[in-house]
Amino acid sequence: MGHKAGDNSQILALAETLSWGHQIKQLKYRSTELLTNLLLPPSLAGLRRDGSTPLTPPWPDLIITAGRRNEPVAHWIRKQSGNNTRVVHIGRPWTAPEAFDLVITTPQYQVPAGANVLINTLPLHRTDTGTIDEAATRLRPQLAHLPHPYLALLVGGDSGPYVFDNRRAACLAGEASAMARKAGGTLLVTTSARTPESVVETLESCIDAPSFFYRWKPGANDNPYFGYLGLADRFIVTGESISMLAEACATGRPVHIFDPGCHPMPLRCNGASREPERVDQRLWWRRGESYRWKPITHRLAQSIGPNRMRRDVAIMHRHLIESGRAAWLGQPFEEKRVTAPLSDLEQATARVKSLFQPP
Repeated sequence: MGHKAGDNSQILALAETLSWGHQIKQLKYRSTELLTNLLLPPSLAGLRRDGSTPLTPPWPDLIITAGRRNEPVAHWIRKQSGNNTRVVHIGRPWTAPEAFDLVITTPQYQVPAGANVLINTLPLHRTDTGTIDEAATRLRPQLAHLPHPYLALLVGGDSGPYVFDNRRAACLAGEASAMARKAGGTLLVTTSARTPESVVETLESCIDAPSFFYRWKPGANDNPYFGYLGLADRFIVTGESISMLAEACATGRPVHIFDPGCHPMPLRCNGASREPERVDQRLWWRRGESYRWKPITHRLAQSIGPNRMRRDVAIMHRHLIESGRAAWLGQPFEEKRVTAPLSDLEQATARVKSLFQPP
């Protein structure tokens, strides 16, 4: 496990579905880990031993991992096992895909096809029916006084080239409120670990429809996220989070995408009395927030790195919209369009099991 919730959720989804029994290894890294990982062969040099789960024999038959930082550790364990450990990597591999027994990825990472590469439709997720139904049952009494239908607003934050500022937050709140008022229903809002505090404040102050607002807190056990997945009649999801989009789409209910970059549709940015307007259509180099550290380093990596290290979430947006699973926020959803159920987790499980079958 690493430091990204989306990666960890995918790892657990696969491990739990395999039902082989698993152990969680939580790893913490030194600030110098990038340098040691680049210059040294696979080792534990980048690990902080005081904050990481010990890695000792007996070595496992299978490692499921995700994220750049974990790759050298997984390869080191395989070497200690005499190359008997299978290594499955989820998402974007920084090492060449051939270094893994299996890479499970999605189109936004543009990993080249290969015998050991499985390209799924969407990221793996843990939204099984039992988990969602149980969470919905717990949450339902807290929402009993609020009118139906329920519109869940799942809010991410800064990620790669995306900077989620107060202007975008106000536009998201304005359009979501307009949808809820038109339907005569309620907004079910949750923020996340990546949502800037100023954006949380703006969202809460600009929403002017009936709402249930949850502020994300680290380590909290009252997060209503899975309950929202069970109870919401439709979803609005910020488009930088492919994991949240995958979980919303897995419900089979209408999903609207808000692009925190240049949203393509005019939105009601300043309350019900205003006409819809564009959020921001300036080219990236003309937007001041593009010159922060993360957007700059992201664009640099995208321009000089190999294709397998790139990430273009617009590919996923186009796929979801063209397949009828989602629509842009501000655009009507084609309610009658039928889509096949997602089977990504089943495909991934079958491929992992095949690693242990005799030739």
